[in-house]
Amino acid sequence: MRNKIIEAFEATQIGDKTAPQFKAGDTLKVAAKIKEGDKVRIQNFEGICISTRGEGAGKTFTVRKMGANNVGVERIFPLFSESIDSISVLRKGRVRRAKLYYLRDRRGKSARIKEER
Repeated sequence: MRNKIIEAFEATQIGDKTAPQFKAGDTLKVAAKIKEGDKVRIQNFEGICISTRGEGAGKTFTVRKMGANNVGVERIFPLFSESIDSISVLRKGRVRRAKLYYLRDRRGKSARIKEER
């Protein structure tokens, strides 16, 4: 039961922005706009979606990738943010959990996720 005023405000915030259907376990490529001085460039962040949370304009998702020297890097992206240029789903993963926080403790082959066929 949400307030109609809040729903109307969120509808204006979201506007005509669309996002692909994805869930935890999917491999995503997120093209984020990065502002450096007066220039704007696009930087890709590719990794596994480990969680989604929220609803409406406040919906966010967390993407985890393995960076340099096998250091895990996680970023939380607002789904309907102006700083996101595009989101593309590279692989669909077959998982049995909504939150894949256990991947933080896994390394190597045990951190793999089966692909949905």
